[in-house]
Amino acid sequence: MAAAFVFPGQGSQAVGMGMKLAEAFAPARRVFEEVDAALGERLSAIIWNGPADALTLTENAQPALMAVSMATLRVLEAEAGLDLGRDAAFVAGHSLGEYSALAAAQALTIADAARLLRVRGRAMQKAVPVGVGAMAALFGVKFSEAEAIAAEAANTGVCAAANDNGGGQVVLSGEKSAVERAVEIARAHGVKRAMMLPVSAPFHCSLMRPAADAMVEALSQVAVRPPRVPLVTNVQAQPVSDPAAIVRCLVAQVTGTVRWRESVLFMVQAGVAMFYEVGAGKVLAGLIKRIADTADASSIGTPEDVTRFKAA
Repeated sequence: MAAAFVFPGQGSQAVGMGMKLAEAFAPARRVFEEVDAALGERLSAIIWNGPADALTLTENAQPALMAVSMATLRVLEAEAGLDLGRDAAFVAGHSLGEYSALAAAQALTIADAARLLRVRGRAMQKAVPVGVGAMAALFGVKFSEAEAIAAEAANTGVCAAANDNGGGQVVLSGEKSAVERAVEIARAHGVKRAMMLPVSAPFHCSLMRPAADAMVEALSQVAVRPPRVPLVTNVQAQPVSDPAAIVRCLVAQVTGTVRWRESVLFMVQAGVAMFYEVGAGKVLAGLIKRIADTADASSIGTPEDVTRFKAA
């Protein structure tokens, strides 16, 4: 039975995440120490003790979530004998989770992934002044319907489909006035639920171009190796193993749509029956179950989860 290992994105963070793993397992502690050293600060203290508003800052949340995912993976390797090169058909990650997936597949070092995500987080936050951009979630829509709503709203400013999350959930991103207009249009079209999201920047739309440019520069300074497991990328929903192509996808991802629904369907059609979400939260496992009811999906982020994985 083929398996895929997937890695969560922003929004899954919570104060205290990964702390029990670090207390129980030395390999997890070493990951947090490595990330702290790479960033030149004790990000682990913010991860475990907060305050929540500091952890939620994009520049902290992104490397923090990668750290928790990699700490979990190192424990699975040490305690359950996991070998992604042997045990995984694919890896994938939602937005920043793509960097976690690449670190897991040894295409990036943990230190490089942490530094890249710090740059990415700061650049995304800086790209658009606070209050200018916005995001909204539509529920109970097909992706094509959400695209049409975004296109209509784009008459008043930038508005695009940012995340095709699956299960009828699509996130729009752009200029605040246009996204608010999109919510009005969605409600007028009878969309089940349409709501503005409490985010600090309009991710995955053309307004993020300055952040994409920053990632071109940052990625040119690190070594990206062929991953041990093919990466199903956000922007193509197809597996990529060539380092140059991976870099192009990571840059395109900043302004492009996260095609999560299509990514999951590709993996299922390629024979994946079991998905493991590695790291904080259970968002991706929930989405996967709604996208593909034939697939099994579980989340691993605590010592208890590791014990269950080991037993299975």
